[in-house]
Amino acid sequence: MRVGVISADPGHPLLSATAEVLRGAGHRVAFVGPDGGTLPGCPGGPDRLDPGPEGEDTPGPLADVYLLKARTPDALTLAARLEAQGAPVVNSAAATARCQDRVAMAELARAAGLPFAETLRTATVGALAAAAPDLRFPLVLKSRHSRRDDLVARVDSAAELAALAANRHWREEPVIVQEFTANSGWDHKLWIVGGQPFAARRRSELAPGGRGPNLPLPPAAWIEGALHVGEVFGLEVYGVDVLHAGAGVPLIVDINAFPGVRGQVGAPEALAELALRRAASGSA
Repeated sequence: MRVGVISADPGHPLLSATAEVLRGAGHRVAFVGPDGGTLPGCPGGPDRLDPGPEGEDTPGPLADVYLLKARTPDALTLAARLEAQGAPVVNSAAATARCQDRVAMAELARAAGLPFAETLRTATVGALAAAAPDLRFPLVLKSRHSRRDDLVARVDSAAELAALAANRHWREEPVIVQEFTANSGWDHKLWIVGGQPFAARRRSELAPGGRGPNLPLPPAAWIEGALHVGEVFGLEVYGVDVLHAGAGVPLIVDINAFPGVRGQVGAPEALAELALRRAASGSA
C-alpha cells in the first residue's frame, strides 16, 4: 500500500513511529506538505506520492490513503482535492473542518446531546475587556479557531482581562467565552484511533503550574461518550478533553481532529492498521 501523510512535521513522534510500522511491513510512506509538495529530507526519501499544485497534473501516483495531520487552510484544501480525485483521507477534510471553529463545534455537540461546555459569548479579547463590567468572573477564554498555540486562559478579574487585551498579540484575537466550571484540576484526555481508545489524565492547562506529564487513566472511564463524539463529527482519529465537574458528571471542553496522541503505547500500530484498512476499503 502507498500511504501519504499530510503534515509539515515528519519528525512528529506519532507520525514517524507509524511510518516505521508501515515500512516495516513493506508499505510505502511519503510525507506531503500542507501545500501539496513532498517534504525534503523526510523519512523514506525516494517515496513520491506528491499530489502536486492545484490545477497541475499529478507528478506521481496518488497514495492509497492519506493521513491528514495538518489542519491549516492549505491542508484542508489539499485534502478536499484528494478526496475529489477518489483518495480516502483520514480524517476527511469536512470532519477536520468541523473541529476548527469552536462555536460550530459546540453547537453540533450540544445539538447531538453531548455534554459540551456552553459558549456564553463571542468577541475579540479587546472587545471583551471593554465590556468587562457586564461579565461574571471567573471565565475561560479560548481562541475561536482551534490551531497550534491558540489562546486558552482562565481569567479571574477585569484587571486580568485588561492585561490580556494589552498584549498586542491577543488584543484582536476572536475568542469564545465559557463559564469556568469548578473541577478537580485534571483534564481527562481520551484519544480514539480507528475505534481503539487511549487515555491519560493531565493537569489542566488552566491549573497553576501548568500541565505537567500525562498520567495513566483507564480508557473505560468515558469511552462510550468518546466514541459517540466520533459518530457525531465523522472523525476516525481524534481527541476529547473531559472535565469531571462533581458527582462524576463529565463535561466536554474540547474536541481535536488528529491530535498528537504522544506517549501512548500501541497508538502507532493502531494508526497504521487504520490507514491500511481505509486504503483497502477505497474511497470514503
